[in-house]
Formats: sequence, structure tokens, C-alpha cells
Amino acid sequence: MSAEYKTVFASIDDYRKGGVHCLNEDPKRYVFSNLYEVAATNAPYDRIVVAKNLDYTIEAARAEGTSDWMVCAHDEFVVAMDYDVEVHFVKLADDSIVDEDKDGFVTLQGNPDGQKMGRILMTRGHQALLPEKTAYRFHSNKPATLMLQSILGEETIEKWADICLK
Repeated sequence: MSAEYKTVFASIDDYRKGGVHCLNEDPKRYVFSNLYEVAATNAPYDRIVVAKNLDYTIEAARAEGTSDWMVCAHDEFVVAMDYDVEVHFVKLADDSIVDEDKDGFVTLQGNPDGQKMGRILMTRGHQALLPEKTAYRFHSNKPATLMLQSILGEETIEKWADICLK
């Protein structure tokens, strides 16, 4: 007798919050964060840490409209979790504006000076590389969920009490 399973895809506007079942352990050692809930309940393009391994982070963000331009001294990755999101790139004319001693992304003021490199249209499940020292911004016509991999930086938001204790 085989069990029947039905795959249900979630989205920012249709999700069911999960949970954690702790077995023979202290529940304070476990963290569960729902990417969709975090994206749905935070401001567009706030990057909220939902998982951490040493300095590395997994961040959830709500894509809606057009973000500010961002840049990072190291590579990052982004995954579209539900709806279409565009990523636009600019090769910086002067990449010395990127502080190599700073981890995490930095928001740029205004439009970056440099050559447009094109765009990537991500649909559900697509991943894009956000190359080091390359300006990028996101655009989405409707609220969408992004999952980003980065390194903890000054602009990354940690709000564990808000996302874990609800």
C-alpha cells in the first residue's frame, strides 16, 4: 500500500505556516521561519534573516515595485519563490565605491554610474547570481517572495523575536 502525496505550492498571498516538532531536544535550540509570511508581513525589499550559519545568511524579502540599487563586495544568490521578478544589472564604472572590508549588501544612493548589463527574468524556482561589485536592483509587478543567500551585513535585518515567537 503506497501513501498518496499532493504537492501544494505556496506563494506570498497563499501559504500555510508550518512548525517544528522537537524530539528529545530543547525547543529553544530550533528556529523555524516561513519565507512567505516574512515576505508578506514586511516592507518591500527589507531583507530579513530567516536562517544563519556563522556569517552566512538566508534572507527573505518582499519584491514589490522597483527596489533601490544595491551592490556587494562578494557574490550573492537570489531565488524567486513564487511570482516573476526581474533583476537588472549595471557594471560599475568605478568599483572602488565598493568597500571590500564590508560584508553584506549596501544600498546605493541614486542610479549607479556604469554600463547596463541587461536583466534576468526569474519565474518560480529560478535562481540568479548577483555578482560581486556589480550593481543590481529588483522589479516585480505584484508582491513576490525572494530568498537570498548572502553574508550578514550592516543593512541586513535580524528580527528573530518577531518571526520565531509568533
